[in-house]
Amino acid sequence: MKNSLLLAALIATFGLAACEKTVVTPPVAAPVVVVPGPAGPAGATGATGATGSTVGVPGPTGATGATGASGATGATGYDGAKGEAGADGKTGDTVIVVPAK
Repeated sequence: MKNSLLLAALIATFGLAACEKTVVTPPVAAPVVVVPGPAGPAGATGATGATGSTVGVPGPTGATGATGASGATGATGYDGAKGEAGADGKTGDTVIVVPAK
């Protein structure tokens, strides 16, 4: 009897543990929407910035150099001697072949 009562309690415990339990979820709180208030007054104007550096003024243009001396002109070249005139060509039959297109 002692063991049967213990066995029955053990089976009842496992049977209840195996049942599906419903999980209760608390309702989700509505998100809080933050609305910004009106804009504040405008701030004071800032101080003026420092002036930038100036670019240096270029110096005067340098003097122009002297013109070089003229060189001597060379002597006129030699006209070559004239060759003999060629002999007259011989007349003969000339055949002209015109290639086809």
